[in-house]
Amino acid sequence: MQIEKHLRAGLCATALAGLLAGCSHSGATSMGRTRDAPPKLIITSEVIGASGDPLGMATLSQEADGTRVHLEMRGLPPGQYGVHLHAVGKCDAPGFTTAGGHFNPGMKQHGRMNPAGEHAGDLPNIVFGDDSKGVLDAVQPGLRLVDGPMPLVDADGASIMVHAGPDDYKTDPSGNSGARIACGVLAAGKPG
Repeated sequence: MQIEKHLRAGLCATALAGLLAGCSHSGATSMGRTRDAPPKLIITSEVIGASGDPLGMATLSQEADGTRVHLEMRGLPPGQYGVHLHAVGKCDAPGFTTAGGHFNPGMKQHGRMNPAGEHAGDLPNIVFGDDSKGVLDAVQPGLRLVDGPMPLVDADGASIMVHAGPDDYKTDPSGNSGARIACGVLAAGKPG
């Protein structure tokens, strides 16, 4: 069946979301909806380190006024690490350069504290404690996952990236956050 084919591919785009009460795949889910609310789009991704080992899980949920980014990781030393959304859904280790630059459809400068910023893909730092675990939970206002004029997850997907150091929230183009050390592919899938 054509709809099942789309579901297996992980596609839960707006056109299908309007027809379906929900769809499910490890890449994208449209969770149940109430009578008045549209389905909620959720994209999940395993985040891997440069050696290919899993370090955590990212979950992006499209909300009415933006997108919630929830990232849980383990295995890094205590401290702060920059986190960004990148424009391409490709995480080839060890350098993750295939993920391209930050998601920046508005062509702004980098940084929450930069008067000419911020990129749509600029996120707060993730903080790791003495237990080598870190959690980030933030809403990026106005960011859309698969709909609107500039969705994050387009034909070539997107990625979530963790950097070796903290983002200073003002230095263009990447907040002086250092090397790319962990990456997760964000994809709603394509018809196949």
